[in-house]
Amino acid sequence: MFCKNCGHELPEGTTVCPNCGKEVEADTIQQLGDAANKAFNSAEQDFTSAINDVTNTFNGNNNAFTGNAPLNTDRNLFIVVLLTIITCGIYAYYFTYTVARDMNITCAGDGEETPGLVAYILLSMVTCGIYSYYWYYKVGNRLSKNAPRYGMTFEESGTTVLLWMVVGTLLCGVGVFIALYIVIKNLNAICEGYNRANGYSF
Repeated sequence: MFCKNCGHELPEGTTVCPNCGKEVEADTIQQLGDAANKAFNSAEQDFTSAINDVTNTFNGNNNAFTGNAPLNTDRNLFIVVLLTIITCGIYAYYFTYTVARDMNITCAGDGEETPGLVAYILLSMVTCGIYSYYWYYKVGNRLSKNAPRYGMTFEESGTTVLLWMVVGTLLCGVGVFIALYIVIKNLNAICEGYNRANGYSF
């Protein structure tokens, strides 16, 4: 949770920001995200142990990107949507796979891991699609938390992504595209920061 006034990260249950002294307002979406976080952590642990070998096929044995090459910085929402339509949805899974892969490379060492494609598919099926919202919520939060290590600050967090995906769905589905745009924009920026930090030339 972050202070809306100064952006300082706040411990759970904080009522006054220790950085700027402003009173912290209750955030319904943040509370929803926290509740979802607790609920899905247990499910993730159960499934992860069962599908670990399969997940490694997608994440561990595909060594095209192991952190020793520059990462993609030009993802584009229009291209993602267009290719998803052309491939009857298959490209969306590839996109999810690359997001998880690049997240785990650029954010390595932060104590978190973004579940890969297999976990994403299985948990989404088991939860009738709810897990996909949670997955993007976690991705948005992880991007926001890791931005400072590359000298950046993102206004959007997982809460913003979740808000657009849940509430924005009522706007003829437009909110989902806005949420994807936020994730793509911030991931491109993180990957660019990673490439700079590792001395990759373009």
